[in-house]
Amino acid sequence: MVDTIKHQGIVENIIGTQVFVRIVQTTGCTSCSAKGYCSSSESKEKVIEITTSPETFFKIGDRVTVIGETSMGMMAVLWAFIIPFMLLITFLFTLMFITSGNELLSSLLSLTFLIPYYLILWMNKEKMKKIFSFTIKPIK
Repeated sequence: MVDTIKHQGIVENIIGTQVFVRIVQTTGCTSCSAKGYCSSSESKEKVIEITTSPETFFKIGDRVTVIGETSMGMMAVLWAFIIPFMLLITFLFTLMFITSGNELLSSLLSLTFLIPYYLILWMNKEKMKKIFSFTIKPIK
């Protein structure tokens, strides 16, 4: 069985086969009985874009469940944090060697090498949407 992440949400907008669902992402503290007295509990609202098939019918205001695989979360962490970190460290040490130990110049240049990386990710956002796809089911 595939591990999944499920969030309940409300359909905010529909454009063609694109369904925009607003979910409330909460911390684990929300189930705690002392959450009213604690400053660490928080929640965030996010809107997720989900591509559905043309025969699927949802309307604005419907309560739905958004489902994603946990492996997508791990892949997102890889693309957004681990790969850039490895690039940053690699460029930092390479540039430290090239610039004869000039730490300020090496660190600034290594940070600029991340700009093309994130630009490439942004340019491939349509491909990424296909990789990181969610499914949606109505709540009955």
